[in-house]
Amino acid sequence: MEANRAARLEFQDALERQREGLAHCVHCGFCLPACPTYNRLGDESDSPRGRLYLMRAVVDERLDPATSAFQVHIDRCLGCRACEPVCPSGVEYGSLVELAREVSASARPRALVPRVLLGVFGSQPLRSAFFLGGRALRATGIARVVARLPLRRGLLGSARLGLAMLAATAPWRALRRLGGARSAEGIGRPEPRGRVAVLEGCVQQGLYDRVNAATVRVLQANGFEVVEVSGQSCCGALHAHGGALDRARAMARANIAAFERVHAEAVVVNAAGCGASMKEYGHLLSHDADWAERAGRFSDKVRDVSELLAAVGPRRGAEIACSVAVDHPCHLLHAQRIERAPLDVLGAVPGLEVRVVSGAAECCGGAGIYGITHPELGGRIGADKVAAVRAARADAVATPNPGCMMQIGAGLLTEGAEEGVVHPVELLDESYRRAGYYG
Repeated sequence: MEANRAARLEFQDALERQREGLAHCVHCGFCLPACPTYNRLGDESDSPRGRLYLMRAVVDERLDPATSAFQVHIDRCLGCRACEPVCPSGVEYGSLVELAREVSASARPRALVPRVLLGVFGSQPLRSAFFLGGRALRATGIARVVARLPLRRGLLGSARLGLAMLAATAPWRALRRLGGARSAEGIGRPEPRGRVAVLEGCVQQGLYDRVNAATVRVLQANGFEVVEVSGQSCCGALHAHGGALDRARAMARANIAAFERVHAEAVVVNAAGCGASMKEYGHLLSHDADWAERAGRFSDKVRDVSELLAAVGPRRGAEIACSVAVDHPCHLLHAQRIERAPLDVLGAVPGLEVRVVSGAAECCGGAGIYGITHPELGGRIGADKVAAVRAARADAVATPNPGCMMQIGAGLLTEGAEEGVVHPVELLDESYRRAGYYG
């Protein structure tokens, strides 16, 4: 009861701070066509303004947060934040839905799957064991085989989905074999650009360590000094999105302390969801007198890798002859308001034909652990995204977020498609390798 009361009071305070924006909402409905769940379900309660109404009802004690009317509709939100850029009232919906989920969890225990996943991602030893097992299973090839089987319902269907997402984390094997002229352009040293530190992340470090390695190489090839950061933690995004805000704050404090020790000019992130979360540490810790100012300074330093490279103008590499469909992660496009930078990064690769996916602004249905906890609705949204990707008729799809790579990659695998899935920095890294920038 005490936890429920504390969560509700914080939620009420957050809504009070946005009272002006909420009061000026003219119920224009601009958020409706931007919302993936409303577009599929047609229920006003599964739209941003419908959920805001439910939030206000809970704060005003007209609705019990333990009821299904609140629990179901708040839980169905992807947290994609596509509603924020189109809202004329400037409602900060993303932070409100996280607080709403904290209230929801304090009123009724979370379901088993999200509870287990948040527990695993909240513990360094459990994360390490989880990803070690995942890499071992991926290496056997079993996950890829099962992903191709026609298992769609029940426990077998859920197992197939999980294994398909795991298989989707494997490297695109065709990348090194693609045509294109090699060159020896890597003569001389790049202009010094400053000292930066890179977030290793949890999923990135556990399943996409090649992306982390490529990020470091690309930054160094563009003149950045990359320093190691010991003691860094998971960014806390999954916990914040799941309403486990106390755990998210603990992770934020650990990261702030760790990165402060290296005195880097920028904190570089190659996962859109992590970057969005870390850029909002100042907001997350705004009520903590000991950390608020430090969190604000930290957040000001956070840069997506494409954002940083685009700002300095990435060096051109050698040719890679292929076409790539680009999809925009929600937490890069809507939360960080970055659209052009990944395209600029890919523009530094000669011979690469870039095709932006139709409907690239809509969520892929992955949304952290949403694709796992909501396999049916997340699957419907994901199927639409996969159809759009395939309609681009490209050799691969590039998207700078691990959750999106897994969700889209799993959809492609289960359909028997051959398109590869890559992070944009992987393409630039391969281009630089061919250009001789790495010696």
